Amino acid sequence: MTTINRNKAKWNESEKKLSFAYQGLDSIPDQLLPDAKHLIEYLDLTENNLDDLRFLIDFFNLQTLIVDKNRINSNVKIPRLDMLHTLWINQNEIANLSVFVQTLAKSCPRLKYLSMMKNPAAPSFFNGGSYKQYVDYRYYVISQLPHLIMLDDRQVSLEERQEAERIYAPMTL
Repeated sequence: MTTINRNKAKWNESEKKLSFAYQGLDSIPDQLLPDAKHLIEYLDLTENNLDDLRFLIDFFNLQTLIVDKNRINSNVKIPRLDMLHTLWINQNEIANLSVFVQTLAKSCPRLKYLSMMKNPAAPSFFNGGSYKQYVDYRYYVISQLPHLIMLDDRQVSLEERQEAERIYAPMTL
């Protein structure tokens, strides 16, 4: 059973921010979410054990979601979040970049800021990835998310976007 440490759960009504960070939760019980889920703009779920995000279905105005240090994998189900512009999903279990990014493209069409560091699908010098793998990772993500302006710790440049679109342009017959 999920136990909430109410000293760590924080709801700031004026800023429309909700945090269940550092709880070690396997799920977010519906009875613990405010009745006004549709008003929440910022949700921090850092350092839990979440592997499912379907509970976000009624968070119509969610703009920022932080789910660092959870158990989210490439096949996670994400409801459509039209207002979401910022997603931090660092240090999870995302291994299949294509599957995950396609989910993001469908579920989060306005995503501008994405951080996926320390996931198996996000190669970098720090996790054993080569520079070529890192660049290809960036190109692929940028090509699939047209509104992205920041990926991980780097801004998306115009040149980078053009190269990403050239490399990953849809093939026509």
